Amino acid sequence: HESNRINQKMSGFTLDRKQSEKSMKITTGAGNASHTFSEEEKEAFSEHINHCLSTDPDLQKLLPLDSSTMDLFDKSTNGLVMCKLINLAQFDAIDERAMNKQETMNVYQKTENQNLALNAAKAIGCQIINIGAQDLIEGRPHLVLGLVWQVIKIQLLSQISLRNIPELALLLEDDETLADFLKLHPELILLRWLNYHLAKAGSERRVKNFGSDLCDSEVYSIVLNRLDPSRCALINDESLLARAGKAINNAKAIGADVFLKPKDICDGNKKLNTSMVAQLFNTNHGLKFESERKRMSLVDISALNIDDVGDSREERVFRMWINSLNIENLYINNLFTECRDGVALIKVIDRVRPGLVIWKRVNMEPKSRFKEVENGNYVVDLGKMLKFSMINVGGLDIVDGNKKLILAIIWQLMRMYILAVLSELAVKQNISDIGDDHIVAWANEKVKSAGKTSKMRNFKDSSLKNSIFLLELVTAIEPRAVDWEVVKRTDTHEDNMLNAKYLISCARKIGACVFLTPEDVVEVKSKMVMTFVSEVWSACLKKEAYESSS
Repeated sequence: HESNRINQKMSGFTLDRKQSEKSMKITTGAGNASHTFSEEEKEAFSEHINHCLSTDPDLQKLLPLDSSTMDLFDKSTNGLVMCKLINLAQFDAIDERAMNKQETMNVYQKTENQNLALNAAKAIGCQIINIGAQDLIEGRPHLVLGLVWQVIKIQLLSQISLRNIPELALLLEDDETLADFLKLHPELILLRWLNYHLAKAGSERRVKNFGSDLCDSEVYSIVLNRLDPSRCALINDESLLARAGKAINNAKAIGADVFLKPKDICDGNKKLNTSMVAQLFNTNHGLKFESERKRMSLVDISALNIDDVGDSREERVFRMWINSLNIENLYINNLFTECRDGVALIKVIDRVRPGLVIWKRVNMEPKSRFKEVENGNYVVDLGKMLKFSMINVGGLDIVDGNKKLILAIIWQLMRMYILAVLSELAVKQNISDIGDDHIVAWANEKVKSAGKTSKMRNFKDSSLKNSIFLLELVTAIEPRAVDWEVVKRTDTHEDNMLNAKYLISCARKIGACVFLTPEDVVEVKSKMVMTFVSEVWSACLKKEAYESSS
């Protein structure tokens, strides 16, 4: 670090670090727009990536990142580090065979990797707002950091759920049901967890945030002492920095791979404190039922169907799709519990058909079941206005969490949205009112134009299970996207799954934002196959429009 100020040129940006060392300002060439980003977060995220990925054989030329420099941005330009980080957040989110791993990559190969990373990030729950492949190739610091943090947060918080940790039921408050608890986002559960241990330790301290409430390290001291008193003595230093340093050392002593610095705690950095609390929880949550009877009285997992429908592929697909819409103040962690009051569904309807919702009719914070039913009835009314199939559906069904009906409503919203986006792109080709027959006909014609003879009859065509036709469709749009040497030709379930997994990543490489799973392809789930082909067509139209304008 230079002591006072540096000006550094990188990818068309002027970087200006002031003496405080707390943040850096970037000025772009276009209109001299300025953005700041946290130096502390850049260093912390660099250290986390080094810790998690340093042994990856494909990254030996890129890691370790020098956290004191702009390595995080410079070495992320080819997209490989981001792809690998996403696979840490969700195992196998990206097929390794689809990644470009050459030491030297051209712009096309970098763009493929960045498209793959961005679309896979959406599919695991990241909200991508105004970020494109070119932004990541140029290493725009505020955009890279924003995406990296979302991926790391998913990595750290993904296991914090009742399904994975039934002991979380100990955090229920008076008169709170498990259904209510399921609505809580992981960050709120972590705050509950800290307060639980503070209360058990006899402390009057309580936390409401991951910033100022943690900056004196007293909460860390008390909670760590409860988790492991033999390794984590209570901290009594007068210096805040010294207290924070000992809190970090204690965290490491119990096996937590924390990556923040004492100053980050003292400054009340919310992101980095969130990461430390999550790492403490994941290492040792310290929750234990007093007896099996106590567990049975608090947790009836089977009654909630958490292991079945709540974690189904369809639920996950629709949840991730909703989150990808970037709707203000809406992020879904549990589809069924968070849709029951009707508010989330109404917000999605508003995104799909802007202007349809009369917000005066919406109870934004329904305090009673009666108000929730009013919202549910309004969802049904809106569905009928959109000409959805709403036979025998009432607002009470939504409030009662009828899973099949909720999934049916969201599927119709997803289908309408995808077709609307596709129709808007296709209008230049004088194509309107697109339906299933149009999509199938386009796919067959596109594959035929590439010299192939295979066809699909419809979205239920059983021949699609091996992914060959769909891979030929992707190849017809971009011949370089598929390496046919890795495609399996034997018709076994295992090979079909490998092909489907590869297909999804190849589609994302060409810019298709797809949410289906390999199982959906192999089982030829017609709804999901329809969304896949539609999104591939949208990607094709965007590519043609870009090439035309260029």
